[in-house]
Amino acid sequence: MRIVFDVSPLALPRTGVGNYVLGSLRGLVEAAGGEDEVVAFALTGPRGRRAIPEALGGLQAARRLVFVPGARWVREAWSAAGRPSVERVAGRVDVFHFSDWMFPAQRGGLRSTMVHDLIPLRFPEWTTAWTRRMHGAKYRNAARTCDLVFTNSCFTAGDVRERLGVPEERLVVAPPGVDPVFRPEGPRADLGRPYALTVATLEPRKNLDTLVEAWRRRDGDLALAVVGAEGWGEQPELDVPGVLRLGYVAGERLAELYRGAEVAVYPSRFEGFGMPVVEAMACGTAVVASAHPSLDEAGGEVAVRADPDDPDAIVAAVAQALAERERLVALGLEHARGFTWRRVGEIMRSAYRARL
Repeated sequence: MRIVFDVSPLALPRTGVGNYVLGSLRGLVEAAGGEDEVVAFALTGPRGRRAIPEALGGLQAARRLVFVPGARWVREAWSAAGRPSVERVAGRVDVFHFSDWMFPAQRGGLRSTMVHDLIPLRFPEWTTAWTRRMHGAKYRNAARTCDLVFTNSCFTAGDVRERLGVPEERLVVAPPGVDPVFRPEGPRADLGRPYALTVATLEPRKNLDTLVEAWRRRDGDLALAVVGAEGWGEQPELDVPGVLRLGYVAGERLAELYRGAEVAVYPSRFEGFGMPVVEAMACGTAVVASAHPSLDEAGGEVAVRADPDDPDAIVAAVAQALAERERLVALGLEHARGFTWRRVGEIMRSAYRARL
């Protein structure tokens, strides 16, 4: 097979979507074992020309990196116009897998995409107008044209089936993997005092205002360290005693922060999956997670769950996680072992081969 795989989101600092794109590409290359040609494809501008090769690093089995320069409006125009076809740029296509930024037409071969969540449809007030327009167009195109639609959880697969009308036989669940950097061995961050850690882009859906209110109500000297880039909309008030704003952090430094934390807290109101929950467990950290069912698969039977809109419930859940920390760490490490990018690649490759 010749698999053309869209990596355009790697032009930006990596969060959930970018991490999934890179991890699944690595897993696919590993699963292919040299039997298939994997082409990393990106419609991007100057920033992507620098950032994407750096992100791909030594991924040598991705034999070609095809770039088409262009700003956001160019990407939108290409998808809307349906031309040129992806073959005009990337060559022969047996499988074309597109991501979130574009959905160009193709003349032949299998067509697939990944849907991480349907937040722009379910909760439009939590997204920007551009996000709603971009994702809405992608959802409609995927439902109409894709032979395969991958999702990162059974929860999201149910959403896609019910809200987009994609039949069961075209849906494939491929839960995300954990990057090897997230492991219990290694340095632990020292912030000068014991701390809990939350990892989230600063935007309304992540529910940080409620978490900060919970920290105001709890007793003790445990600080709250907040990792995450500034998002959109009204920003949470983090300039309060006991709250440490660390900004965007990735890679080894993020793993050090997970390992150094007494507990990780993830109070999001809605997720497609909730990868920071599993990352924290993989680093040997007890986890408190929102009780919303979209986090059931990430949390398994291990995370202590709390009503995300009840600060007192979050306080109680943190106390429980601290009291049961040793037991939860052991269970979390075992739970996290089930999430690998190699497994994602195997799921994708198997689905492709079954359809060709």
